[in-house]
Amino acid sequence: MRTLSVFLVLAVMLLFTGMGYSQEVSNTRVEELKNARLKVTEQEKEALKIEISKINKRLEAKEITVEESQILKEEAAKKRALNIENRIAIIENEIALLERNPDGNYPVISSDTIQWKVRVGIDMDDKPLLAINSSKKKEKPVYDRRTYTDFVMAIGLNNALIDGQGLEDTPYKIGGSRFFEIGWAWRTRVFENSNFMRLHYGVSFQFNGLKPNDNRYFEMDGNQTNLEVFPVELDKAKLRMDNLVFPIHFEFGPSKVVQTANTIRYSLDKQFRIGVGAYGGFNMGTRQKLKYEIDGDDVKDKLKRGYNTSNFIYGLSAYTGFGGTLLYLKYDLNPIFKNAVVEQHNISLGLRFDL
Repeated sequence: MRTLSVFLVLAVMLLFTGMGYSQEVSNTRVEELKNARLKVTEQEKEALKIEISKINKRLEAKEITVEESQILKEEAAKKRALNIENRIAIIENEIALLERNPDGNYPVISSDTIQWKVRVGIDMDDKPLLAINSSKKKEKPVYDRRTYTDFVMAIGLNNALIDGQGLEDTPYKIGGSRFFEIGWAWRTRVFENSNFMRLHYGVSFQFNGLKPNDNRYFEMDGNQTNLEVFPVELDKAKLRMDNLVFPIHFEFGPSKVVQTANTIRYSLDKQFRIGVGAYGGFNMGTRQKLKYEIDGDDVKDKLKRGYNTSNFIYGLSAYTGFGGTLLYLKYDLNPIFKNAVVEQHNISLGLRFDL
């Protein structure tokens, strides 16, 4: 009997403890819903302002008539009014459901989150003796994203500017020398309430190629790298420098604001952009490819050597265009070849795609 009495005392204590815990969780959720209910009207009014602003811009651009703009505004206002009514009704229904069922043994769906509540416990006479509540919330979307990511790819013509000479005097083929770049970038809004200025930064692999003209190739002579005439007719001669760089640009230009009741996003689709900045990094390797024919046999030489190219890469770059398609220019401040009697600097012009 004494053991049974102790068990009953513990059961009563657990019963009141479990009921208190469930009630506390329920009360907290009710307070959250009441706060959310107060924000519904404000959110919908703000969204309506944005829609009306877009309609006014279309009217100013003469895309629609005054009568059409008035109809669109009335439809937008009607939609937002219905949104307010429906969202508040959803929240009030959930509040009522919580107040009737404080144990929380049911799925609750609200306007901005999904919360599944599960009660595990022991019932006596269809009443909870011991209850443990757990919940799992779906993460809310980020309301205002400040940083976006881009996959970056660029391709175009590559060449060299030589001290004391113009580009028309280059010893490299204009159309045959090319570059390719691929990387990943982040774009962060500089100011809290404006997206006009962004910081664009990331990491890229650059592959700069130079094709000598007049049947010449690159030959090392100690710490000098010179262009020499190859003893037989060359089908192809190309020097490629592979670099790992970390570019950073200040980017300017307008953007479209896309706002809903839960999120703000800034879109650069079809918007003008201009970026100016610099890059720095390392040369990962230099190689020369030669293709020629000897006694009727095709020969391909792939020579991976240093060729006295600079180990550290740094330069200036800029781009401009609309949306994700941009005209791209980059210029290495470091010389291509160390200790060269006459310095050469790599220069590239092409198209860049931010995907």
